Amino acid sequence: MEGTGAKHELLSVDEVASYLGVGPITVYRWCRQGRLPGLKVGKSWRIRRGALDDFLRRSERGQSLVSRLNAFLTVPDHVIAIAATLELLHRLDAAFFQVGEARGGTLVKCYAGETTSVDELRAALTHYGVEVAHLEAAGRFQFMAEEDPNSGRTEALRRLLAAPASEGRSLWVSFNWVKQVDLDRALRQQRELAALVDISELVLKTAVLEQVVDT
Repeated sequence: MEGTGAKHELLSVDEVASYLGVGPITVYRWCRQGRLPGLKVGKSWRIRRGALDDFLRRSERGQSLVSRLNAFLTVPDHVIAIAATLELLHRLDAAFFQVGEARGGTLVKCYAGETTSVDELRAALTHYGVEVAHLEAAGRFQFMAEEDPNSGRTEALRRLLAAPASEGRSLWVSFNWVKQVDLDRALRQQRELAALVDISELVLKTAVLEQVVDT
């Protein structure tokens, strides 16, 4: 399990279960609980080989959401997640930005897909450990209003990537869906955004509040 390419290899649940000598149900449970960082593609889970290596090396006890994301995310990267509650959605945002800050990135919170005001979002992120005021003062954090979350995110991201502030730093961008959304539309948009990730120093996280997903 060595080499940069090997670390990025995606493994199926059956492959991980066979390697560890456990049942697939156990691996599914670890993924759902966040103990083994994984990416859900359609109805299937995929686990990075590097994430599996980290899972085997570390003690499972005391692992925070920040630690799990740090073990899972690379640059460039993109991930889509489903959060059960609004609180978990905010915790996920905060953990994502803490990882991005630690890696020297420029952080962007897009908020037209939210029902929460900017001041409330700032307070929630600060509560969960992001030094928003300090990062804003340093020019490393910004809130960006979206004109149309349903169709304008790709163009908004292109503008961000072209801005001078993004030069020399990786860009860590968070989009959320907390209003009613068609899952097919969200996934189609995510594929368009992923095409930008492939050619940029960009880490993109899109989270969906579970109760608003149609499927």
